[in-house]
Amino acid sequence: MSTPLRRAVERRSAAPLVFLRSQPAWVPFLAMLAFVVGGLFAPPVVGAALLAVVAAFLGWITYLAWPLLSPAGRLTRLAVLAVVAVAAIARTTS
Repeated sequence: MSTPLRRAVERRSAAPLVFLRSQPAWVPFLAMLAFVVGGLFAPPVVGAALLAVVAAFLGWITYLAWPLLSPAGRLTRLAVLAVVAVAAIARTTS
């Protein structure tokens, strides 16, 4: 059963997801790679902001995919999200 929040998020996510899907597969990959590399090597404040964008994107995609994921897939996504969040916090304290 879908909650009103999930339906609202899915409805508002439809246009950005269609846009992402219309891009060649390497474009979103390279964009995220650029944000991660920038987040790791940019000055701390900028790096933390870039990694926060990556964490927000991963959180959004994970939320949307959650009902379809296996338990192992859920654990993997949460682990990756946690690593990115810890890296963003570490950048703010460096």
